[in-house]
Amino acid sequence: MTTSQPNSQNWAVRFYTLWTGQALSLLGSQLVQFAIIWYLTQTAKSATTLAIASMMGLLPQVVLSPFIGTWVDRGNRRLLLIAADATVATATLILALLFASGIVQIWHIYIVLFIRAVAGGFHQSAFGASVVMLVPKEHLARVQGFNQALQGGLNIISAPLGAYLLSVLPMQGILGIDIGTAMLAILILFFIRIPQPERGPQAQNTFWQDFAAGFRYIRAWRGLVILLGLVMVINFFYSATEPLTPLLITNHFNGGAGQLGWWLSSFAAGTILGGLVLGIWGGFKRKIVTAQFGLILMGLSTAIVGVIPSHMFLAGLIANSVVGFLLPIINGSYGATLQAAIVPEMQGRVFAFIFSAAMLVSPLALMIAGPFADAFGIQLWFLIAGVSCVFMGFFGFFSKDVMEMENKPTEGIPQIAAEPS
Repeated sequence: MTTSQPNSQNWAVRFYTLWTGQALSLLGSQLVQFAIIWYLTQTAKSATTLAIASMMGLLPQVVLSPFIGTWVDRGNRRLLLIAADATVATATLILALLFASGIVQIWHIYIVLFIRAVAGGFHQSAFGASVVMLVPKEHLARVQGFNQALQGGLNIISAPLGAYLLSVLPMQGILGIDIGTAMLAILILFFIRIPQPERGPQAQNTFWQDFAAGFRYIRAWRGLVILLGLVMVINFFYSATEPLTPLLITNHFNGGAGQLGWWLSSFAAGTILGGLVLGIWGGFKRKIVTAQFGLILMGLSTAIVGVIPSHMFLAGLIANSVVGFLLPIINGSYGATLQAAIVPEMQGRVFAFIFSAAMLVSPLALMIAGPFADAFGIQLWFLIAGVSCVFMGFFGFFSKDVMEMENKPTEGIPQIAAEPS
C-alpha cells in the first residue's frame, strides 16, 4: 500500500523530467570516472594504483548496498537523491580545488572515489525504489528498456567525449562539468514530488529490524531465492568474459586494436538497440517469459563465440552483437518483474541485497577465469558461459516458483517482513 499510486495520465512528464536530470548527472559522473582513470594511468603508470582505484569505486557499493537499501526504505527517497547528488558535487568540488591548486595526491583521489561510490550507492537505490512510485506497473518494462539504452549510449560516448575534453580542458574543468550536472539534477528534484510508500506496522521498527526484515522477505519468497541463485550462476561466468575479450581477439582471432574496437563498439550498439526495442515493445505480457527466452538466446550466441573458428571473425562479431542486444532486454525484463512484484516499502532493501549477492561472485570468477583460460583456452570459458546461460534459461521455465513471480500473492510476505527481530 502506498500514499499515492502512479497516475497513468500524468506520470510521463514528471518521471521523464526527473529521468533527464539524472541521465545528465550520470553522464557527468562517467566523464569524471574516465578522466580520473586516465590521469592515474598517465601519472602513476601502475596496475596496482588502477586496481585500488577500481576497488574504491566497486567495493563500497557491493559491501554497503544492503545497509544503504535499508536506509532508503526508511527515509525520504527524494531527499536521499538530493543528498546523494549534493555529496557527489561537494566531493568533486574539493577534488577540483586540489587539482587547481596543484597539490592533489593519489590518496586524495582514492578518498573522493570512495565517497562518490557510497553516494552513488544511495542514489542508485533511491532512484530505483522511486521508479515504482512514479511509473504505472504496465509501463515499468518500457522504462527499464530506456534505462538500459541510456546505459549503453553513455558507455559509447563517455570515453571519446572524455578523451576530447581532456585535450581541451584541465582536469578541474571536467570535474566542473560533473558538478554542474549534479546541481541541475538537484534543481529538478526540488520541483518533482516522489510519493512515499506507507510503512504500516514497520514504521516503529529500528534500523536493524528493518535490515533483518529484508532478509526475511527474500527468504520467504522461494521464487526470488531461486532467481537470485540463477543470476549468480550467470554472473559468475559472464563477469569474466569482458576481461578475457582482448585476449580472445588477439590470441584466437589474431586481431589487433581495430578488431577489438569493432568488437566492443558492436556490443555497445547492440545494447542501445536492445534497450530501445524493449522501451518501445515492452516485452511479452509476462515479463519473466521475455527474460527467460532472452537468456536462452544469449547463451546460444555466447556459445557460438566459444566454438567459432579463428577465420570467422565477422560471424563472431555478429554473435557478440546479439549478446549485446539481448542483455538489456533480459535485465530490463527482470527489473520490471521485480519492481512490479516487490512491495514498494521493501524495494530499496531487496534490490540492494540482490545487487550485493549477484556482484559478490565476480571477484571469485576473475580469480578462476584467468588461470582456467591459460590452461584450457579462452574460448572454452565463453562456451561454458553460454551453456550455463542456456541451462539457467530452461531451468527458469521449468521452475513454477520463478514463472509465477509476477502473479505471486503479496499478502503474507510483507507480514513476515514486518515482524520485529
